Amino acid sequence: MQFREAKSDFINWLEFIKNKSKKTSEQYLRHLNKFEDYLISLNKLDSKVWDISLKILNDFRIYLHKNSKKPISIKTANAYMITLRAFFKYLEKQEISALSPTKIDLIKNEERKIEFLNEEELHILFESISWDDIKSLRDIAIIKMIFSTGLRISELVSLNKNDIDLVKKEFSVRWKWRKLRVVFLTDDAVLQITNYLKIRVDNFKPLFIRHNFDVKNINILDDEKVRLTRIWVTDMIGKRALKSGITKKVSAHTLRHSFATTLLWWWADLRSIQEMLGHANISTTQIYTHVTNPKLKEIHQKFIK
Repeated sequence: MQFREAKSDFINWLEFIKNKSKKTSEQYLRHLNKFEDYLISLNKLDSKVWDISLKILNDFRIYLHKNSKKPISIKTANAYMITLRAFFKYLEKQEISALSPTKIDLIKNEERKIEFLNEEELHILFESISWDDIKSLRDIAIIKMIFSTGLRISELVSLNKNDIDLVKKEFSVRWKWRKLRVVFLTDDAVLQITNYLKIRVDNFKPLFIRHNFDVKNINILDDEKVRLTRIWVTDMIGKRALKSGITKKVSAHTLRHSFATTLLWWWADLRSIQEMLGHANISTTQIYTHVTNPKLKEIHQKFIK
């Protein structure tokens, strides 16, 4: 079987058998297309999958670095290898002779550094945003919502007004592995969202929308044209943080990290935090445990004399 044929079968298997999300399938296809470009550069496009050696894969890592417009991170390089490992694992499941996926190693990465806001910084950010116009009400509602729920930015921007229950203070989101998880809102987040929605005079479905359109054109705009984008939300949060005097680089993910570290600080267990964040593996959640070290030392010194 040639690589191109196997690639096509693999993507179909991901979508229709494994029921992977469109985003996941697109990322795998993008990585495999890049590997196909590499095979073309070697004049090996017609290679059979069993002819793809470990050396070819390792040389592909070098190709990635040399043919990138800007330096790629270890995380990005590993992402390509994870895709190829999944591809060869698929071949193994189909009993197609090929390289064992266990031979494909990942580059050891440095421990991930988590940037988060402490209690004082969160207070500064919250208090710096006035409530005197609809854009400010929207922005503080977004910031409070992310901090109180730990939502991913993609989950936030996809929300519609009828998705959330402001009475029960909870709602469900479908995360990237297509599993549902319940998300809880604080009283403060509910108040901010309610204040924002009260002064909305439109019938658009998205929970959060842009407000820079001409009201004369409101009838010709559809929901997706006014829905906020991930880039816009990240940019807004960064600008709001900078304006408040916070020197750290703050993004939506910083608020998600702040949500997790605050829970850990107050001794929430990792399994619960894993569920609330929507992590597939507990190992991902464990990156937050380093922030509890000062408190652990404080407790140790208090009780162990």
